[in-house]
Amino acid sequence: MTDPRALDDISVIHTLGPSGTNLEMAAYHWLTARGRPPDVRLHPSLESAIPGLSDDGHEALLACAVYPELHSLVFGNLGRLAMVDSFILPTYDMVFATRPETTEVTTVVSHPAPQSLVRLASPGCALTLVLSNSQAARECARGAADGCITTSKAAADQGLAVRRNFGPVPMVYTVHQAGGFAAAGGAEPAT
Repeated sequence: MTDPRALDDISVIHTLGPSGTNLEMAAYHWLTARGRPPDVRLHPSLESAIPGLSDDGHEALLACAVYPELHSLVFGNLGRLAMVDSFILPTYDMVFATRPETTEVTTVVSHPAPQSLVRLASPGCALTLVLSNSQAARECARGAADGCITTSKAAADQGLAVRRNFGPVPMVYTVHQAGGFAAAGGAEPAT
């Protein structure tokens, strides 16, 4: 069981960028719900955030339960990160979007988690996977693909046209405090 005081120590959340991800939105929500100034730092991947985390208990990584590599993130960092909290919050609307002038879609870019939405939006398209929903929108906007699965925020930020709106998804987000097992009240790893 997590010591509630451990949560009180967290003042910085590291998570997936670029701006416009569901994780960024959830990180701001978690901090502001606790009355803290929102100090959210975005990274190209969740894994790339881990080496720079301070182990003093003031920093945490925010992930989500549908992240395909959550198990690797948790078990690969047992001595460094402890899962100390989780919460449910709806995502931004998940959308299929294209550049406004696009008339035919043969290629789609998506983060791995919502990639099954491609079959619903544009079956038979070639799929390219990227590290975040926001990156998918950026890749589509620059012409690397005809369409993308992304968030409504990222689509709007990139000037994309929403072709299908899947709505918000109730999502479980996980908070992983840097400082390892002991910070979360668990046993130290055996040496």
